[in-house]
Amino acid sequence: MEVVFRMFKRLREDLAVVYDQDPAARNALEIILTYSGLHAIWAHRLAHWFYNKRALFIARVISQISRFFTGIEIHPGAKIGRRFFIDHGMGVVIGETCEIGDDVTLFQGVTLGGTGKEKGKRHPTLGNNVLVASGAKVLGSITLGDNVKVGAGSVVLKNVPANSTVVGIPGQVVRQNGLPVKRDLNHRDLPDPINDKCCQLEIEVQKLREEIESLKRGRDVNRA
Repeated sequence: MEVVFRMFKRLREDLAVVYDQDPAARNALEIILTYSGLHAIWAHRLAHWFYNKRALFIARVISQISRFFTGIEIHPGAKIGRRFFIDHGMGVVIGETCEIGDDVTLFQGVTLGGTGKEKGKRHPTLGNNVLVASGAKVLGSITLGDNVKVGAGSVVLKNVPANSTVVGIPGQVVRQNGLPVKRDLNHRDLPDPINDKCCQLEIEVQKLREEIESLKRGRDVNRA
């Protein structure tokens, strides 16, 4: 009986966090029937239970069925805390050794993945109250501390201290403990390494042109 009570308590928590995070949510029936992020979380709990019982094949089958219907892939081995919210959700991938704290929010296209074929802990650990915005990639056995925010499209490859905001490719801390470190978070104004490299190449090409012109002028003077 106590197990059933805890289960219904968790279900109510899941519904409450959707109401809290998504202003478009209107009623419980709509959330239960139409929110794919919620479906993926509920399926993961079942798959994770089988995974812990070493029924790995069944766990994986449940995970893949959930992926087919929701567009969200959560490995059965991932450890996920309470009040986890996936907004929209399509394209979200969460790896086997991920550890996610309480009150974490992920948006569509987020990857919590590895960086190679290494064994053991190879996926990220997210603290409590972490937000990872659309399209961001958090890769490798790294840790994001409590209250971290990751900007849209960022690629995070190193540990991030608590109470920080990260943007860019690779991700850089731009705000920590409420104070700007480099630049404030703006999803429309992220670093563009390709554009930066093109600008550097243009500068180098201009220098080469000037050197060639200088050599031509020196040669013409010598001929004269």
